[in-house]
Amino acid sequence: MFSKATANFVRQVDPEGSLIHVSRVNDSHKLVPMGLVVKRNRIWAWQRPKYQPTDFTLSDLLLGGEVLRPGVSETEFLTYKGTYSDEHSGTLDTEAGHVSVSLEGRSTSKLHSCFDKLKKEELDVKKLLSDSHSRLVDMKHVLVQQLEKRAEVLAVVKERILTTSSCSITLKKKQQCTFQGLLGLLGLLGSSVKVSVKDTNNVEVDSDVSLEIPSDTVIAYSILELEIKKDGHYDICLQPGTIGGFEEDSASTSRSLIDSFDTVDGKSNGHTIPEEAPPSVLQDGSLKMDLFPLAELPQSTRCALIKKLRESLRDRPALSYLQCVLEELCCGQTVNTAFTEELPEILRETIALDLLELDDLPQYSQNDVPAPLKAAHLLVSAMEELSDETLHLLSESRPDFLAALDALMSGFGGSNGPLSVDSLPALLQDNQAFQQAEQLLGSISVMLSQDAGQLWMEEGDNAGVLPLVLSLSVHGLTLLCN
Repeated sequence: MFSKATANFVRQVDPEGSLIHVSRVNDSHKLVPMGLVVKRNRIWAWQRPKYQPTDFTLSDLLLGGEVLRPGVSETEFLTYKGTYSDEHSGTLDTEAGHVSVSLEGRSTSKLHSCFDKLKKEELDVKKLLSDSHSRLVDMKHVLVQQLEKRAEVLAVVKERILTTSSCSITLKKKQQCTFQGLLGLLGLLGSSVKVSVKDTNNVEVDSDVSLEIPSDTVIAYSILELEIKKDGHYDICLQPGTIGGFEEDSASTSRSLIDSFDTVDGKSNGHTIPEEAPPSVLQDGSLKMDLFPLAELPQSTRCALIKKLRESLRDRPALSYLQCVLEELCCGQTVNTAFTEELPEILRETIALDLLELDDLPQYSQNDVPAPLKAAHLLVSAMEELSDETLHLLSESRPDFLAALDALMSGFGGSNGPLSVDSLPALLQDNQAFQQAEQLLGSISVMLSQDAGQLWMEEGDNAGVLPLVLSLSVHGLTLLCN
C-alpha cells in the first residue's frame, strides 16, 4: 500500500524528473540529507535501477574523523491527496499434463492517499563540496569493500519530500474468485515448484485496510551519484545523467562498457543509451532469439501463460511483482514473499505463492536457470517498461494483429529504408488494423507515414529504447499465441 501510494505520488508530481519513490516506511529514517544509497543496476539495459538506503552517511565513509555537517534548506512543497481505482477480471480454462485448471476472477480496488501538506529538504551541495574537498574515501570501509566487488554505485541523498503531519493511506478491495485446481506459473516454466490442488471453491473477500503514516515520513527523494577512484579520491556527479561508480582496472574495460549501458538514467523518460554502447546490444535480433523457448512450451502451457500475462498487462503492480519474482529466480536469489499481500488475488493464486512453503521455491545458479524461465523474465521485463497506455493497447490486441505487428516491426528492424505498402502483412492492409498499429506505435512516440506506396517508421525524440521493448513484447506475446 505505501509503495503504491508513493509511486502514484511521484508519477503525478514529477513524472519526467529525478524523484524516487520510497517503497518501505522502514527506510524513511535512513533517507537523511547526505545519507548513502546503493544503486543496483538490473539485468536488462532498459530496466530502471533499484535503490537501497543504507545506515551510513557520506561523513561515515570519509577519512579524517571530522564529522560533516551539511547545510539543509527547508521549504513548503505542496498539498497532496489522491484516489486511484482499478477493476480487473479474467478467466482461464486449460489443461497441462494431469492437471486441469479452471479459474475465473474479478477484483476491484480503491487506493486513497492523503499526505496533506508536504515539505522539501534540500542539501546545500556547494557547502558539502567546500567542506569535503580534501577528504578521501576509506577504501577499507566494509560498505565500500562489499560494493566494489559487486560493481554497484553509491549515491548521496540530495533532497527529500516529507510529511508534516500524521496522514493516512486507505485501500479498499473486493475480490471474487472461482477456481478448480491451481497450477503454478513458475512450474509451467520449468521450475520445480510443489503446487497444491484444491477442490472447486467460490471465494469472496472484502478488505478495508488503513495505514496511519506519522509526520516526518519520507515519501520521495533524489540522489547524486559518487564516482570513486581506487586511491580514495571521489567526485560528486552534479550534471544530470552523469554516471557514478567505482574505478575499474584497465583490464575490465569491456565490463565497464556493458555496465554503463545497463545504467538507466532517472531523468527524462528513463531510457539512456550511450553512443559507445555495443551495436549487438542495440539490436533486438539476439534478444528475440532468447524469447524462442516460449514457442517450444506445450500449447496448454502457452495458453495459460498468455492469459495470465494479458491480465497483468491491465495491472501494473501485478506485472511489476511478477517481474520481481522472475528476476530473483533468474539471479539465484531467494524469492521474497513478504509483500505478496499486495499482489492481486488472481495473480497470487496463479503463481501459487500463497500455497507454497518458502523452502518449496527453488534456487538456481545463473547457469542452470531453465530457458523458458529466462525467456519469461525477458518478456515480462520488457513489458514492464512500457507505459500504461501501451500496456492497455497490448492487452486488447488480438493474436492475428500481434503477429502482423511483429512482422512489421521485424521488417523495419532489418531494413534501413522504407517498406513497400504491398509487402505489409495482409491484416495491416486493412485500414482499421493499420490505424490500430499507428495508435500502438504512437504510444511510444513512433510514427508511421506513407507516400507513393512506401511506408516509413519515424522515431520521436522521446522514443528512446521503447521501440526495442515494444518489439520484444509483441514478439514474445506472438510466440505464446501461435
